[in-house]
Amino acid sequence: MNRLKDATSPYLLQHADNPVHWFEWGQDAFDEARRRDVPLLISVGYSACHWCHVMAHESFEDEGTAALMNEHFVNVKVDREERPDVDAVYMNATQAMTGHGGWPMTVFATPDGLPFYTGTYFPRPHFQRLLTGVSNAWNGDREAVLTQSGKIVEALSGHAAFPAGPLPTPEVLTAAVRNLAVSFDHDRGGFGDAPKFPPSMVLEFLLRYGAAAGAAGAPETETALSMAGRTLETMARGGIYDQLAGGFARYSVDAGWIVPHFEKMLYDNALLLRVYTHWWRSTGSALARRVALETASFLLEEMRTPEGGFASALDADSEGVEGKFYVWTVDELQELLGEEDGDWAAGVFEVTGVGTFEHGASVLQLLSDPDDPARFERVRAALLSARSRRVRPGRDDKVVAAWNGLAIAALAETGALFDRPDLVEAARAAAVLLDELHIRDADAEGAGVSGGIRLLRTSRDGRAGSNAGVLEDYADLAEGLLALYGVTGETRWFERAGQLLETVLTRFPDGSGGFFDTADDAERLFQRPQDPTDNATPSGQFAAAGALMSYAALTGSARHREAAEAALGTVSVLASRHARFAGWGLAVAQAAVSGPVEVAVVGPRDDAATAALHRAALSSAVPGLVVALGEPGSSGVPLLEGRGLVDGSPAAYVCRNFACRLPVTTPAALEEELRRS
Repeated sequence: MNRLKDATSPYLLQHADNPVHWFEWGQDAFDEARRRDVPLLISVGYSACHWCHVMAHESFEDEGTAALMNEHFVNVKVDREERPDVDAVYMNATQAMTGHGGWPMTVFATPDGLPFYTGTYFPRPHFQRLLTGVSNAWNGDREAVLTQSGKIVEALSGHAAFPAGPLPTPEVLTAAVRNLAVSFDHDRGGFGDAPKFPPSMVLEFLLRYGAAAGAAGAPETETALSMAGRTLETMARGGIYDQLAGGFARYSVDAGWIVPHFEKMLYDNALLLRVYTHWWRSTGSALARRVALETASFLLEEMRTPEGGFASALDADSEGVEGKFYVWTVDELQELLGEEDGDWAAGVFEVTGVGTFEHGASVLQLLSDPDDPARFERVRAALLSARSRRVRPGRDDKVVAAWNGLAIAALAETGALFDRPDLVEAARAAAVLLDELHIRDADAEGAGVSGGIRLLRTSRDGRAGSNAGVLEDYADLAEGLLALYGVTGETRWFERAGQLLETVLTRFPDGSGGFFDTADDAERLFQRPQDPTDNATPSGQFAAAGALMSYAALTGSARHREAAEAALGTVSVLASRHARFAGWGLAVAQAAVSGPVEVAVVGPRDDAATAALHRAALSSAVPGLVVALGEPGSSGVPLLEGRGLVDGSPAAYVCRNFACRLPVTTPAALEEELRRS
């Protein structure tokens, strides 16, 4: 009996018709394994994962393989995006046992969930032999299997906590820039060789470092800004970026950003939208502006759900073929556009007779600006229209709290800087959805935990899931709400961010300055997950540090500031040797070193002078700058308290650690004050 038909996860629903007798993760599976005295087979993946689809087609849809699985195991299917805690502990085990990890992840475990054999993708013949071998070992040499499991768990549980140092200094941040320069690809941008992932958090750090160091005349300013600019440009011009509809794919399989792994993830596009917006803010780059606005449009047009949130991913495959939706041949271009325009388009988009992908097809690139913009727009519109008639990749439309928090921050700031109120409204709508559907009083039914405000990780079709939020959910949503407050001045978002951070401070600390990734009353796994390093998204610890730092700047709270600084201690250890894995921590540390600077803008909400001061504040590239916006005499945000008009005119106060300079009343004067910061 397959038990996935009532799942909320689109990934689990993809497997609801498998002949495998799948269970969802939970006590029922453990109880059944104990009753039958068989191991658990835990398969972890996500909906947009290409190799997950391959293994599903080869093995999980195969009657013979399913029969082996059903006879010898209790089979558990896990969506890693819904249960990042489960994914994290078994990924640690997989990496420890095999030296690598990835998805699909295949774990054999005792009925108590203790792993004893792990791997990733297995071709069907190998997988069938493995099923038989593991079953024989379980039934014929149980003691050896349990001994192996015990050793694995003991080794993982006994692993020392990641060392931490003091709060990073300017010298530490400079050392990080130098460490990044060692692996920087000067020709193609990015760091290291293939495959290449968008280094979003590192780029944010480099832009912040460049802004701060440039003001101080530091020697690595040019290096930081050059690495950031080169990477941002080559990614935007390569195949990893959708040259027709905007938005970035997950990663490039080559070193030149030519051929992507075609899945599009919300978190990548939210992070990159914010970085390209910040790049434009620092440089005025026309390319940065175009990519930011196209990526924002992609989020609204292809990722937005009817409820106002943002879906987690678009699949890499359509019609069972990776990339089929996105690639083109010369013949296709000529048939659609005519020979003359087809040949011109092939040259513009680097479409060749041999192809840059598979079967003679090419991924569209735009290595230089076209010489005829009007022709380009006509051709691009025709290609986009034709592509819209192809079978589209599947969409995983569950709403993940953390990733929506990243999108809220990016859309709010992009909307404000590019005068796009529709983007700000989209950020607000997502915030409302999260606020009303995902956030629960701890005593509310379904919260799954007790004590203080609580956050559920996912929802779908307007129905909240049952899985408790993890640290990144609280931290990224708090970050997004603080950014939304800075843009709108709506204290509702500031207050909700404070409540989320209160739960972070009371339920997640590890006792040594860092944070666990799960709350102290979350489901107990064989290991309590904790990883302070960045991966595809900011680590929960660094995300928490960033939100805590911003909240402290708006409130003057020493408690929040001290917690943020303690959580950044890991950065000092990583900076000079492994800076690529601490990009967000470095970005937050740069803000801490710079203050961060605080700007209070006070004036009537509908006054043009107030709006001009507010825009000038938001347009500053000062690292980690926070903005409070309110009416004269407004309360609720401490940074605004005691700040009033100047001779009846709207005013801006530039502060650091709540010590403020004399207020200014014009955008030019505010810009000068911020340059002095």
